[in-house]
Amino acid sequence: MERQSQWDTYMEGGVRAFQNGRYAEAEKLFTSALKEVEQAGSRDLRLAMSLNTLAELYSTQGEYEKAEPLLKRSLEIREQVLGVDHPDVATGLDHLAELYFGQGKMDDAKAMYERALAIWDRAFGEDHVEVARGMNSLGWLHASQGNYEDAEPLLKRSLEIREKALGPDHPDVAATLNSLGELYRTQERFAEAEPLFKRAIAIDEKALGTNHPGYATDLTNLAMLYAMQEKFVEAEPLLQRSLAIMERVFGRNHPNNILILANLSQVYRVRGKYVDADELDARLQKIQSTFN
Repeated sequence: MERQSQWDTYMEGGVRAFQNGRYAEAEKLFTSALKEVEQAGSRDLRLAMSLNTLAELYSTQGEYEKAEPLLKRSLEIREQVLGVDHPDVATGLDHLAELYFGQGKMDDAKAMYERALAIWDRAFGEDHVEVARGMNSLGWLHASQGNYEDAEPLLKRSLEIREKALGPDHPDVAATLNSLGELYRTQERFAEAEPLFKRAIAIDEKALGTNHPGYATDLTNLAMLYAMQEKFVEAEPLLQRSLAIMERVFGRNHPNNILILANLSQVYRVRGKYVDADELDARLQKIQSTFN
């Protein structure tokens, strides 16, 4: 029990440090947790969890070469302990697929996503929320490759399942609305994208509150839609609100702020607010130099 308690302490501390952008501290704690649980043997599922969490930390920092062997080992443990068709194996496949997606290894990511989706479908049935999760991931991969005809039905089906299983006002419904909205935005189907983004904002405002990072992401998505249409007056306050939320949650110099800072800087420049844009660019460079 003492060893498990120590593992819990390391993991909980690592998660807190990770969430607050203290990546060096998080790495130290997650590594300590990994060493602690390795003493329990290779078939302990806590080992798979430790490997996965440390891999997520590395992936967030773009250190994919460090993350990949950890995720593969985590997946192997789950397969050995639980069997190759267990839903938790599908979760491991999904994590590995996300890594490959981030590396641009689309064929490998697609294979992992498809296998995960097949496991969830067999285990839970075609109307389960995990199936919706798999469809959302696979649909977004197709969208990123420009395979819009393959992406759209997957995202629509994911939305249908989530609405039916979770209700129309669940944050997971908002997540799929954002994915579908991004698909339409990429295709310049602006009139179809806007109500989806607005609905996601309304859902998350009620479900998560106006100080949640998910709500900030919703605002950013709508702002980027407006910016693509050169509606910079509409985009600017949305990005300002989004940045304010992220700064309250994570601090001014957290890497989660990078996308918003970059987009808001561009909006400021287009609107002739060069001093404000320069200030954001300086902050952006500081964050990137600190975390790269």
